[in-house]
Amino acid sequence: MAAILEITDLSIAFGGHTAVNRISVRIPEKKFTSIIGPNGAGKTTLFNLLSGQLTPTEGQIFYKGQDITKQSTTKRARMGIGRSFQITNVFPNLTVLENVRLAVQSQAKVRYQMIAHFKHYKKFVDQAMLLLERVYLDSKAELLAANLAHGEKRKLELAMLLALKTDILLLDEPTAGMSLDEVPAIIEVIKNIKAEEDRTIVLIEHKMDMIMDLSDEVLVLFHGELLAKGTPEEIIENETVQSAYLGGMYDEQLA
Repeated sequence: MAAILEITDLSIAFGGHTAVNRISVRIPEKKFTSIIGPNGAGKTTLFNLLSGQLTPTEGQIFYKGQDITKQSTTKRARMGIGRSFQITNVFPNLTVLENVRLAVQSQAKVRYQMIAHFKHYKKFVDQAMLLLERVYLDSKAELLAANLAHGEKRKLELAMLLALKTDILLLDEPTAGMSLDEVPAIIEVIKNIKAEEDRTIVLIEHKMDMIMDLSDEVLVLFHGELLAKGTPEEIIENETVQSAYLGGMYDEQLA
């Protein structure tokens, strides 16, 4: 199976602490890969390395066969690597529609011009509305993003990532901070994106039922190292994973 991302001996140390230690893994194209592990396992640090927020101490990152280890976050985004954060990253004082329209316009490499007639941007508005329909926010298009509920802001962030036509979506705990009522809606949006089979999705998440339902492959990190990888079923049955990570805290969920 073709790999869209390949990580080779990736490491990063902060002072005397090695947060990610010689991880080597291939992320298959157009599949759903989840990353799990206890707090401090190195999950978000690995995401920061993949998206360019951090530069590794050692190792390399290849995207579609190209070495991107030292490429900036902006350059990686332009190449097709999109990243969502645990904290929402939207423009609160713009409407929901304008947030997505600007993302569509950015992807089209068209800058805003004060003297241009609004009809000049109609095609971008139309595209933005289609994206809002995909994340079930079309009815909230004229609201300020600041007035959305937390779960709705996460859906807006996903619409903005889709507008950028990214090949890879790096989703860092998309359900973090949500109420129980909000979680099913964001899971449905992610399921729909997966069903289209035109993007690679890499997810960090603690909810094991979500991992089991969505994942094609699961990576388990422990103390900054890759402890195991396999299908969700293989990970649940893996005794090393059970003893090192899943034992205790997740016993009831895995029963």
